[in-house]
Amino acid sequence: MITLEAVYWIMGLMATGVAVVNVRDPTNPKRYNNTMFWGLYAATFLTGSYLPNFASGCIVVAMVLVGSVGKLGQGSRESQTVEQREASAVRWGNRLFIPALAIPAVTLAGTFWLKGATLHGTPLVDQKQITSISLGIATLVALVAGVVMLRPPLLAPLHETRRLWDSVGWATVLPQMLAALGALFAAAGVGKVVAGMAERWIPLSSPLVAVVTYTVGMALFTMIMGNAFAAFPVMTAGIGLPLIMTRFGGNVAVMAAIGMLSGFCGTLMTPMAANYNIVPTALLELPDEYAVIKRQLPTALLLLAVNTIIMYVFVYRH
Repeated sequence: MITLEAVYWIMGLMATGVAVVNVRDPTNPKRYNNTMFWGLYAATFLTGSYLPNFASGCIVVAMVLVGSVGKLGQGSRESQTVEQREASAVRWGNRLFIPALAIPAVTLAGTFWLKGATLHGTPLVDQKQITSISLGIATLVALVAGVVMLRPPLLAPLHETRRLWDSVGWATVLPQMLAALGALFAAAGVGKVVAGMAERWIPLSSPLVAVVTYTVGMALFTMIMGNAFAAFPVMTAGIGLPLIMTRFGGNVAVMAAIGMLSGFCGTLMTPMAANYNIVPTALLELPDEYAVIKRQLPTALLLLAVNTIIMYVFVYRH
Protein backbone atom coordinates (compact mmCIF):
# COMPACT_ATOMS: atom_id res chain seq x y z
CA MET A 1 0.00 0.00 0.00
CA ILE A 2 1.28 3.44 -0.95
CA THR A 3 1.33 5.77 2.04
CA LEU A 4 2.27 9.38 2.58
CA GLU A 5 5.72 8.12 3.58
CA ALA A 6 6.46 7.59 -0.12
CA VAL A 7 5.81 11.28 -0.80
CA TYR A 8 8.07 12.19 2.12
CA TRP A 9 10.85 10.09 0.64
CA ILE A 10 10.49 11.74 -2.77
CA MET A 11 10.65 15.18 -1.16
CA GLY A 12 13.62 14.11 0.96
CA LEU A 13 15.56 12.81 -2.01
CA MET A 14 14.85 15.97 -3.97
CA ALA A 15 16.01 18.17 -1.08
CA THR A 16 19.13 16.03 -0.76
CA GLY A 17 19.82 16.58 -4.46
CA VAL A 18 19.41 20.34 -4.01
CA ALA A 19 21.92 20.25 -1.15
CA VAL A 20 24.44 18.30 -3.27
CA VAL A 21 24.05 20.66 -6.24
CA ASN A 22 24.60 23.62 -3.92
CA VAL A 23 27.82 22.29 -2.41
CA ARG A 24 29.20 21.74 -5.93
CA ASP A 25 28.44 25.30 -7.07
CA PRO A 26 31.46 27.60 -6.51
CA THR A 27 29.51 30.62 -7.83
CA ASN A 28 27.39 30.69 -4.66
CA PRO A 29 29.20 32.52 -1.81
CA LYS A 30 26.84 30.91 0.70
CA ARG A 31 26.93 27.43 -0.78
CA TYR A 32 27.83 25.70 2.48
CA ASN A 33 25.03 27.47 4.34
CA ASN A 34 22.61 26.49 1.60
CA THR A 35 23.86 22.92 1.67
CA MET A 36 23.34 22.68 5.42
CA PHE A 37 19.89 24.28 5.25
CA TRP A 38 18.55 22.05 2.47
CA GLY A 39 20.31 19.03 3.95
CA LEU A 40 18.51 19.56 7.25
CA TYR A 41 15.27 20.05 5.33
CA ALA A 42 15.88 16.72 3.60
CA ALA A 43 16.41 15.09 7.00
CA THR A 44 12.96 16.19 8.17
CA PHE A 45 11.41 14.20 5.34
CA LEU A 46 13.73 11.19 5.32
CA THR A 47 13.95 10.63 9.08
CA GLY A 48 11.13 12.68 10.58
CA SER A 49 8.80 9.70 10.88
CA TYR A 50 11.39 7.73 12.82
CA LEU A 51 12.88 10.40 15.09
CA PRO A 52 11.49 11.52 18.46
CA ASN A 53 9.55 14.76 18.31
CA PHE A 54 12.31 16.53 20.26
CA ALA A 55 14.93 15.53 17.68
CA SER A 56 12.75 16.76 14.82
CA GLY A 57 12.25 20.03 16.67
CA CYS A 58 16.03 20.40 17.06
CA ILE A 59 16.43 19.98 13.30
CA VAL A 60 13.91 22.75 12.69
CA VAL A 61 15.69 25.03 15.18
CA ALA A 62 18.98 24.32 13.41
CA MET A 63 17.37 25.29 10.10
CA VAL A 64 16.19 28.57 11.62
CA LEU A 65 19.70 29.31 12.91
CA VAL A 66 21.30 28.58 9.53
CA GLY A 67 18.72 30.67 7.67
CA SER A 68 18.78 33.62 10.05
CA VAL A 69 22.36 33.75 11.33
CA GLY A 70 24.35 32.27 8.48
CA LYS A 71 21.92 33.47 5.76
CA LEU A 72 21.29 31.83 2.40
CA GLY A 73 22.66 32.86 -0.98
CA GLN A 74 22.27 32.26 -4.70
CA GLY A 75 24.63 30.97 -7.33
CA SER A 76 24.84 32.16 -10.91
CA ARG A 77 25.17 28.75 -12.55
CA GLU A 78 22.10 27.73 -14.56
CA SER A 79 21.19 24.65 -16.56
CA GLN A 80 20.37 26.71 -19.67
CA THR A 81 21.30 30.12 -21.05
CA VAL A 82 18.78 32.93 -21.48
CA GLU A 83 18.95 32.44 -25.25
CA GLN A 84 18.11 28.76 -24.90
CA ARG A 85 15.15 29.55 -22.66
CA GLU A 86 13.79 32.13 -25.08
CA ALA A 87 14.18 29.78 -28.03
CA SER A 88 12.36 27.02 -26.15
CA ALA A 89 9.54 29.40 -25.22
CA VAL A 90 9.08 30.45 -28.85
CA ARG A 91 9.12 26.84 -30.04
CA TRP A 92 6.61 25.44 -27.56
CA GLY A 93 4.37 28.46 -26.94
CA ASN A 94 1.33 27.72 -24.79
CA ARG A 95 2.14 24.00 -24.81
CA LEU A 96 4.60 24.80 -22.04
CA PHE A 97 1.58 24.86 -19.73
CA ILE A 98 0.88 21.16 -20.30
CA PRO A 99 3.10 19.91 -17.42
CA ALA A 100 1.71 22.54 -15.05
CA LEU A 101 -1.90 21.76 -15.95
CA ALA A 102 -1.20 18.05 -15.58
CA ILE A 103 -0.74 18.50 -11.83
CA PRO A 104 -4.34 19.53 -10.96
CA ALA A 105 -5.77 17.21 -13.61
CA VAL A 106 -3.94 14.10 -12.36
CA THR A 107 -4.55 15.06 -8.72
CA LEU A 108 -8.29 15.32 -9.33
CA ALA A 109 -8.38 12.08 -11.32
CA GLY A 110 -6.34 10.25 -8.68
CA THR A 111 -8.55 11.50 -5.87
CA PHE A 112 -11.57 9.86 -7.50
CA TRP A 113 -9.95 6.80 -9.12
CA LEU A 114 -7.82 5.72 -6.17
CA LYS A 115 -10.75 5.84 -3.78
CA GLY A 116 -11.56 2.20 -3.17
CA ALA A 117 -8.84 0.92 -5.55
CA THR A 118 -7.36 -2.36 -4.30
CA LEU A 119 -4.58 -4.76 -5.22
CA HIS A 120 -5.13 -8.39 -4.17
CA GLY A 121 -7.72 -7.20 -1.70
CA THR A 122 -5.45 -4.56 -0.14
CA PRO A 123 -6.12 -0.84 -0.65
CA LEU A 124 -3.72 0.52 -3.27
CA VAL A 125 -3.14 3.74 -1.33
CA ASP A 126 -3.82 4.99 2.18
CA GLN A 127 -7.47 6.02 1.96
CA LYS A 128 -6.97 8.79 4.53
CA GLN A 129 -4.30 10.50 2.40
CA ILE A 130 -5.66 10.01 -1.12
CA THR A 131 -5.47 13.67 -2.13
CA SER A 132 -1.92 14.21 -0.87
CA ILE A 133 -0.69 11.00 -2.49
CA SER A 134 -2.46 11.92 -5.73
CA LEU A 135 -0.71 15.28 -5.67
CA GLY A 136 2.64 13.54 -5.27
CA ILE A 137 1.87 11.24 -8.21
CA ALA A 138 0.69 14.20 -10.28
CA THR A 139 3.95 16.04 -9.65
CA LEU A 140 5.95 13.06 -10.92
CA VAL A 141 3.70 12.80 -13.99
CA ALA A 142 4.21 16.50 -14.70
CA LEU A 143 7.97 16.08 -14.32
CA VAL A 144 8.04 13.19 -16.79
CA ALA A 145 5.83 15.13 -19.23
CA GLY A 146 8.17 18.13 -19.07
CA VAL A 147 11.28 16.01 -19.60
CA VAL A 148 9.72 14.16 -22.55
CA MET A 149 8.57 17.39 -24.15
CA LEU A 150 11.63 19.59 -23.64
CA ARG A 151 14.46 17.00 -23.62
CA PRO A 152 16.58 18.99 -21.14
CA PRO A 153 19.95 17.82 -19.75
CA LEU A 154 19.54 14.92 -17.34
CA LEU A 155 20.13 16.98 -14.18
CA ALA A 156 18.26 20.07 -15.39
CA PRO A 157 15.17 19.42 -13.19
CA LEU A 158 17.38 19.21 -10.11
CA HIS A 159 19.34 22.34 -11.06
CA GLU A 160 16.12 24.25 -11.72
CA THR A 161 14.70 23.11 -8.37
CA ARG A 162 17.87 24.39 -6.72
CA ARG A 163 17.59 27.71 -8.54
CA LEU A 164 13.96 28.19 -7.51
CA TRP A 165 14.48 27.12 -3.89
CA ASP A 166 17.54 29.32 -3.50
CA SER A 167 15.62 32.27 -4.96
CA VAL A 168 12.74 31.79 -2.53
CA GLY A 169 15.04 30.86 0.37
CA TRP A 170 13.64 30.10 3.81
CA ALA A 171 10.11 30.99 2.68
CA THR A 172 10.05 27.66 0.82
CA VAL A 173 9.46 25.82 4.08
CA LEU A 174 7.09 28.43 5.54
CA PRO A 175 3.82 26.64 4.58
CA GLN A 176 4.99 23.42 6.21
CA MET A 177 6.08 25.17 9.41
CA LEU A 178 2.89 27.22 9.65
CA ALA A 179 0.75 24.12 9.13
CA ALA A 180 2.63 22.46 11.98
CA LEU A 181 2.07 25.59 14.08
CA GLY A 182 -1.66 25.34 13.41
CA ALA A 183 -1.69 21.74 14.65
CA LEU A 184 0.27 22.84 17.72
CA PHE A 185 -2.23 25.62 18.43
CA ALA A 186 -5.10 23.16 18.10
CA ALA A 187 -3.45 20.73 20.52
CA ALA A 188 -2.81 23.59 22.97
CA GLY A 189 -6.49 24.50 23.01
CA VAL A 190 -6.25 27.85 21.20
CA GLY A 191 -9.53 26.99 19.48
CA LYS A 192 -11.34 27.02 22.82
CA VAL A 193 -9.85 30.41 23.61
CA VAL A 194 -11.03 31.75 20.25
CA ALA A 195 -14.50 30.33 20.87
CA GLY A 196 -14.64 31.98 24.28
CA MET A 197 -13.62 35.35 22.87
CA ALA A 198 -16.12 35.06 20.03
CA GLU A 199 -19.01 34.17 22.35
CA ARG A 200 -18.09 37.06 24.64
CA TRP A 201 -17.99 39.76 21.98
CA ILE A 202 -20.19 38.42 19.14
CA PRO A 203 -23.88 37.44 19.41
CA LEU A 204 -23.68 33.89 18.04
CA SER A 205 -27.38 33.11 18.48
CA SER A 206 -28.14 32.78 14.75
CA PRO A 207 -26.79 30.42 12.05
CA LEU A 208 -25.90 33.38 9.80
CA VAL A 209 -23.73 35.07 12.42
CA ALA A 210 -21.95 31.76 13.09
CA VAL A 211 -21.15 31.38 9.38
CA VAL A 212 -19.91 34.96 9.02
CA THR A 213 -17.77 34.60 12.15
CA TYR A 214 -16.26 31.38 10.82
CA THR A 215 -15.46 32.56 7.27
CA VAL A 216 -14.22 36.01 8.27
CA GLY A 217 -12.33 34.50 11.20
CA MET A 218 -10.65 32.02 8.85
CA ALA A 219 -9.51 34.88 6.63
CA LEU A 220 -8.30 37.03 9.54
CA PHE A 221 -6.50 34.19 11.31
CA THR A 222 -4.86 33.23 8.01
CA MET A 223 -3.66 36.81 7.60
CA ILE A 224 -2.07 36.62 11.05
CA MET A 225 -0.46 33.20 10.60
CA GLY A 226 0.21 33.41 6.87
CA ASN A 227 -1.31 30.03 6.06
CA ALA A 228 -4.86 28.74 5.88
CA PHE A 229 -3.73 25.28 6.97
CA ALA A 230 -2.54 26.81 10.23
CA ALA A 231 -5.78 28.73 10.76
CA PHE A 232 -8.10 25.84 9.89
CA PRO A 233 -7.72 23.62 12.98
CA VAL A 234 -7.99 26.62 15.31
CA MET A 235 -11.11 28.16 13.77
CA THR A 236 -12.78 24.82 13.11
CA ALA A 237 -12.26 23.65 16.69
CA GLY A 238 -13.36 27.02 18.09
CA ILE A 239 -16.24 28.04 15.82
CA GLY A 240 -16.97 25.49 13.10
CA LEU A 241 -17.53 22.28 15.04
CA PRO A 242 -19.19 23.57 18.24
CA LEU A 243 -21.43 26.15 16.56
CA ILE A 244 -22.07 25.53 12.86
CA MET A 245 -22.11 21.75 13.10
CA THR A 246 -23.20 20.91 16.67
CA ARG A 247 -25.46 23.79 17.67
CA PHE A 248 -27.03 24.52 14.28
CA GLY A 249 -26.68 21.12 12.60
CA GLY A 250 -24.53 22.18 9.65
CA ASN A 251 -22.88 19.87 7.11
CA VAL A 252 -19.27 19.34 8.15
CA ALA A 253 -18.03 18.66 4.59
CA VAL A 254 -19.48 21.92 3.23
CA MET A 255 -18.22 23.83 6.25
CA ALA A 256 -14.66 22.49 5.94
CA ALA A 257 -14.37 22.95 2.17
CA ILE A 258 -15.68 26.50 2.01
CA GLY A 259 -13.92 27.36 5.26
CA MET A 260 -10.57 26.54 3.65
CA LEU A 261 -11.48 28.66 0.62
CA SER A 262 -12.28 31.54 2.98
CA GLY A 263 -8.87 31.09 4.57
CA PHE A 264 -7.23 31.25 1.16
CA CYS A 265 -8.84 34.67 0.72
CA GLY A 266 -6.80 35.76 3.71
CA THR A 267 -3.68 34.37 2.07
CA LEU A 268 -4.14 36.88 -0.74
CA MET A 269 -4.16 39.79 1.69
CA THR A 270 -1.17 39.25 3.98
CA PRO A 271 2.60 39.72 3.77
CA MET A 272 2.87 36.78 6.20
CA ALA A 273 2.24 34.55 3.18
CA ALA A 274 5.70 35.53 2.05
CA ASN A 275 6.18 32.78 -0.51
CA TYR A 276 3.02 33.91 -2.33
CA ASN A 277 2.99 37.69 -1.90
CA ILE A 278 6.49 38.94 -1.06
CA VAL A 279 8.81 36.57 -2.90
CA PRO A 280 7.21 37.26 -6.34
CA THR A 281 7.84 40.99 -5.93
CA ALA A 282 11.51 40.23 -5.26
CA LEU A 283 11.81 37.84 -8.21
CA LEU A 284 10.13 40.34 -10.53
CA GLU A 285 12.09 43.27 -8.98
CA LEU A 286 8.92 45.32 -8.41
CA PRO A 287 9.49 48.71 -6.70
CA ASP A 288 6.60 48.18 -4.25
CA GLU A 289 6.99 45.06 -2.11
CA TYR A 290 3.23 45.05 -1.43
CA ALA A 291 2.26 45.41 -5.10
CA VAL A 292 0.96 41.84 -5.35
CA ILE A 293 -1.20 42.20 -2.24
CA LYS A 294 -2.68 45.50 -3.43
CA ARG A 295 -3.67 43.92 -6.74
CA GLN A 296 -5.22 40.90 -5.05
CA LEU A 297 -7.09 42.75 -2.31
CA PRO A 298 -10.36 43.56 -4.19
CA THR A 299 -10.61 40.01 -5.54
CA ALA A 300 -9.91 38.53 -2.11
CA LEU A 301 -12.65 40.59 -0.42
CA LEU A 302 -15.16 39.75 -3.16
CA LEU A 303 -14.35 36.03 -2.94
CA LEU A 304 -14.66 36.11 0.85
CA ALA A 305 -18.14 37.60 0.57
CA VAL A 306 -19.14 35.02 -2.05
CA ASN A 307 -17.78 32.15 0.06
CA THR A 308 -19.76 33.39 3.04
CA ILE A 309 -22.98 33.46 1.02
CA ILE A 310 -22.35 30.02 -0.48
CA MET A 311 -21.67 28.51 2.93
CA TYR A 312 -24.81 29.99 4.47
CA VAL A 313 -26.94 28.75 1.57
CA PHE A 314 -25.61 25.19 1.53
CA VAL A 315 -24.14 24.31 4.93
CA TYR A 316 -27.53 23.96 6.63
CA ARG A 317 -29.21 22.21 3.70
CA HIS A 318 -29.62 18.44 4.13
